Amino acid sequence: MTAEAFTSAWTATRLAVLGDSTTFGVGDPLPRGGWRGVGPLLAGALGAEIENVSFTGARIACVRERQLAPALLARPDAAILIAGMNDTLRSDFDPAQIRADLVHVVTTLNAQGAVVVLARYHDHGLVFRIPGPLRRALRTRIARLNEVIDEVVAVTGAPCLDLDRLPGAYDTSSWAVDRLHPSELGHRMLATGFAELLAGTGCAVPNPVSMVCEGGRPANKAEHIAWLIIKGIPWLWRRGRDLVPYAIGIIVRSFFEKERPAPTAVPAPVAAEAVVRT
Repeated sequence: MTAEAFTSAWTATRLAVLGDSTTFGVGDPLPRGGWRGVGPLLAGALGAEIENVSFTGARIACVRERQLAPALLARPDAAILIAGMNDTLRSDFDPAQIRADLVHVVTTLNAQGAVVVLARYHDHGLVFRIPGPLRRALRTRIARLNEVIDEVVAVTGAPCLDLDRLPGAYDTSSWAVDRLHPSELGHRMLATGFAELLAGTGCAVPNPVSMVCEGGRPANKAEHIAWLIIKGIPWLWRRGRDLVPYAIGIIVRSFFEKERPAPTAVPAPVAAEAVVRT
């Protein structure tokens, strides 16, 4: 879509939602079961039909291989994509492949007429408390992932929501009990951010997202404890184990960097003499 096209408003009648458990809606439970989340909230703001092809545990490759085709069948006018966190937690993390997959997904949807909005990540270690070495390893991975996303944005021109700069992103109220997924409020913040970016392209947003939490089901204390025991701790063990070798590498490099003596400065006269001799 050209810059000229943005001068007049357009309407998103169909919204595609791609990605992992965040776009699947985890963290925003409904009273009768299931999840709502950023997708339906954004669709309501746009007055659009929604095709949510995301699923929990998805990686960037999953978006390309399993989600792109059904998203294209929906012929969306707009699409949002949040994925990559699951990639940062795996030992086969491959920035070059992630970049290729993301560019393919965005350009393919663009070619069919959809405006695709991406998201870059915040410092997850400030929300989900994990041991120092793992936190440093994860922060390094997220920084590299964000670099890739920035490259994709530069190549495709896709609007991008920076979660690190999203107001309230690090507030406890923005996160579900697991500290991995947004709460209902967090999902409303995401939907608002995406809606503002789409509005910046000229897209009509007739029903702005309300920041008043309603229609969802807050988890009680017992459910919080049950989740941590049944899912949270096992999840951390599985993912942390995959990240441990990378964390060890960071620790070893840091140790040698600290132990390595600082280079001794060469006195100016000696340096000058060396240049003359050369």
